[in-house]
Amino acid sequence: MRAKDVEFEVTFINLLEKPDWFLKISPHGKVPVLKIDEDILFESNAIAEFLDETVSPRLHPEDPIERARNRAWTDFVSSFARALNGVYYTKTREEMEDGLAKAPKTIERLEEALTRQRDLNDGPYFNGPNLSLVDCAYAPFLQRFLIADGYLRTGLLDNFPKVKKWADALLSNETVIGAVAPEFLKEFEESLRRRKFYVASLLAN
Repeated sequence: MRAKDVEFEVTFINLLEKPDWFLKISPHGKVPVLKIDEDILFESNAIAEFLDETVSPRLHPEDPIERARNRAWTDFVSSFARALNGVYYTKTREEMEDGLAKAPKTIERLEEALTRQRDLNDGPYFNGPNLSLVDCAYAPFLQRFLIADGYLRTGLLDNFPKVKKWADALLSNETVIGAVAPEFLKEFEESLRRRKFYVASLLAN
């Protein structure tokens, strides 16, 4: 919605104490949820696709082949997120190092996708100079990983220069930066501590 300059109101909730009104409209108990008049939509990809179909400018490519490829890479987000989570959502250093050893296999696939994209465009985003739905899908997971990696210092993305450059571009974009609550960093770090992940032992007190 920010990328499309849509006017909207946002209500942040405490995911540890989800209010009853939220649970009534979110079948899976997850965020985000979009309320349009009396209609409710849930799940990130479904909401993004709806907005792209109904609000200009389109963030998916107009070419149907490229649009299908973009959707395929958006679907890959769950695998990518699991690979990153396997590094920093870990309880011990040993678990973190095991995740670090496994993650490159998944990240390499995204590096190859970006290599192909750079044959078609100069970036800095997935499809070129403008944000796309692929960018919007990956940005939150890259943002969280890079915050955690600021403490872990794995250098994981250093081995994938196109993914790293893409991540740097996304996290320099005001639309991306402004998509989280002002207290996001504090809440994210508190979540790491509360869940007793290894990275929390490296956070400043």
